[in-house]
Formats: sequence, C-alpha cells, structure tokens
Amino acid sequence: MGKHGFIPPADFLAKLRPTDKQDLLSVGTRQESKKNEIIFQAGSPGDNVYFLVSGRAKIYQLAHTSAKEVILWFCFPGEMFGLAEVCRQEKRGVYARACTDSELLKISQSDFKDFIRTHSDAAWLTIDLLSCRMRVLGDMLLNLAADDVNSRVIKLLLRLTAYYGKTIDNETYLDINLTHQEMADMIGASRQTVSSILGDLKKQDILFIKNQCIHIKSTESLENMIDHRASTVSFTPATQM
Repeated sequence: MGKHGFIPPADFLAKLRPTDKQDLLSVGTRQESKKNEIIFQAGSPGDNVYFLVSGRAKIYQLAHTSAKEVILWFCFPGEMFGLAEVCRQEKRGVYARACTDSELLKISQSDFKDFIRTHSDAAWLTIDLLSCRMRVLGDMLLNLAADDVNSRVIKLLLRLTAYYGKTIDNETYLDINLTHQEMADMIGASRQTVSSILGDLKKQDILFIKNQCIHIKSTESLENMIDHRASTVSFTPATQM
C-alpha cells in the first residue's frame, strides 16, 4: 500500500483454502464472454455472483444526462463481482462488460449464500473485498468533489500503480492497457484533458508510454506533486449572511 493509502485488489480465488476453493468451483458454472460483451446490465435481476477466471472486465454506470460511462473499477482474474445485489435480492445497479475474451464462474444467489454460511474464511474474504471497494469508491467521490482535474489524473496514476504496477529493473509499469478515454471515464474528465496532462508529465520526465503501457519513472514525484498541490490550496472564508 502506497503513501496515499491505495489498496491493491484482492485475488479472492487465490486466497481461498484449497478445499474451500474446490467447494466453490463445484457449485458454479463456467461461462464464456467475448470482448465487449455485456455480462449483466443495470436493471437486470441480480441472481448470480461472478468470479473472473481469465480475462478482464469493467464495472461501470451510465451518467443519466449524457449516457457517458463512469468506470467504477476493473476486475482481474480471481476477483469477484456482482455481489452487491445478492443479499437484498435487488436488481442490478451497475453494468459489467468483458474488456477482453474472458472466462467466468457464475454462482447462483442461493448457492453462494450457502457457501458463505459454511465457509467462515471465505465470508471474511468477502467482507474484506467489500470494504476495499467501499474505500475505493469513497476515494473516487472525494477526488471528484475536492480535487482539480490535474490532481485527479495524478491520483489515478498512483492508484493504478498501487493496483497494477509491476517493477522490472527498477522501472514500474502499469500491467493494464487503458485508453485515455477509459482513464477519463474513471475520473469524470474529458479524453483531451487526460491526454494533455499525460503529455505534460511526459515532458517533465515523470512517465513515458511504451507498447501502449504507461511506465512511471518516479511515483515519489507524483506523490510530491499531490502534497504540493494540497499545501498550496487556499480557503476563502464564507461570507457571513
């Protein structure tokens, strides 16, 4: 976990005990989803929990006024999604779409509830996963409300580094291919603005792009930029009425 408290996603399946994992796999059914295929959509029944076996998926919502995607998070192999509606048996509140050809494990509400009741370690993992996602969404909401777009881009890079950063020969790169539009959809900005800010960071020699992956030369420089921007914010007292 980095200086600013970003928590990497959890590989739920990898953390299960071997016997627990076998029990979980035995009650699920395999499902293939092609690239860009909708897995479920807002308003559909929340009948199943999903685990990503391979590939990548994104969880997002559509803005009411523009129908623009607002990406909440990405799911990678081993991660669980579609859980929020299980307990209350509600309709889906978000969309899930395969970003690549993906393999899923689909488990019905009733089977997953039975599994959780009889596997306490898995229940704690589920609580941990939900807590981490609440933290992520809380950070996103705070950033949208309190930060300018430059800070939002920099914090997004730090968050992505904490989640998907890989280090080889003292060089950190993001092990996730994101378009500038996808990054913009994660922070409520325009693609042009994100491209411009990334260009400025390249000129400052803080990052570079190689094989469609972002390489971060210095996360410390990004963190210092956030700290500097926070320390120079001026607050104007509200006028008394």
